[in-house]
Amino acid sequence: MTSALCSKSSALYPLSDDAADLSHSNTMALACTADSVLTLKNEAQLDEFMANYGQDTKLNQPLFVLSGGSNVLLPAKLNAIVLRPKMLGIYVTAQTDSHVDIEVMAGENWHDLVVHTVVQGWYGLENLALIPGLTGAAPIQNIGAYGVQLEDCLQYVRAYHLPSQTWHHLTAVDCEFGYRDSMFKRQPNTWLISRVGFRLHTDITKVLASYGDVQTVAQRYAAQQSRTKPTPADVMHAIIEIRQQKLPDPRQLPNCGSFFQNPIIPQEQFTELQSSYPDVVGYPMPDATVKVAAGWLIEQAGLKGGGIAPIFTHQQQALVLTNHAPYLTTQKEVAAAQQYITNTVYEKFAILLSREPVWVNADGSVGYDEHVV
Repeated sequence: MTSALCSKSSALYPLSDDAADLSHSNTMALACTADSVLTLKNEAQLDEFMANYGQDTKLNQPLFVLSGGSNVLLPAKLNAIVLRPKMLGIYVTAQTDSHVDIEVMAGENWHDLVVHTVVQGWYGLENLALIPGLTGAAPIQNIGAYGVQLEDCLQYVRAYHLPSQTWHHLTAVDCEFGYRDSMFKRQPNTWLISRVGFRLHTDITKVLASYGDVQTVAQRYAAQQSRTKPTPADVMHAIIEIRQQKLPDPRQLPNCGSFFQNPIIPQEQFTELQSSYPDVVGYPMPDATVKVAAGWLIEQAGLKGGGIAPIFTHQQQALVLTNHAPYLTTQKEVAAAQQYITNTVYEKFAILLSREPVWVNADGSVGYDEHVV
């Protein structure tokens, strides 16, 4: 963790650097090269670049914003100028007996941030431990896990609107958050987030450990320290342990985390499904809907560990697609495996799975739910 911004780079050109090969810059390890890459170490560098963009004929390509690469499916050739927000810094902006406000720069590693806040006694993010990626990308997906979503603690983001070349201070309401959704996600390549503001609490007795086996594991951590109730740190360690057991480390087996969203279906459809499959996993949602576990659907369709080579669902977590030919596999092979899985699940349950990671086209434009083969 760093506590200060990097100094401004004196040179913006050449744009291309050793990151022009992006095969190692996406956790799915898909083969990808880009024409131009600009690594941003501070906001002023973006201002300087954008002042020239559109006027310099060498810069007349589309822009594509790439963060940690943990939630994207990149094309073999990316004909765009890739902007990589790598600003660093964590700042306390306000503090009371009950809460602390912090501002975090976009380039900070998300999991490292979670650990840092818990160590400091600032709570609220512990349920989001071990989610891969950088802080600047977290609001785009409104990342969530174990009963917590990013929007629960987020106060604001500072973001650059690329079309108008203007900076904006956006509140949580402005971000229009939804389940795994935000205004940023619905307007791809329009915004570049440089910093995120959070309000965290300091109440060590306030924990959320009701999802799955988190309570049991967190209680074990508490007992090891002779405590009767889990603390936020216990919850964080429990979630890290559970995720490490269930999810593959992308450094060892390339993946982009949960590949399919948990579908939300009407209560009537869930009740009908439950009559045939009493053990179906579902979570009640507002407006008489139910969120069904996509991993359960995939497993019941007989696809745990299945797919189309070299892309297979993970043996311990069917929700995750893994790449068994890193740096050689292309985007098209991922799409083929995705369509095979979604078709099989739909034929069995009449439920359509939606892809969670961002599909990036060759020109830098993106898509979400469509199946591209």
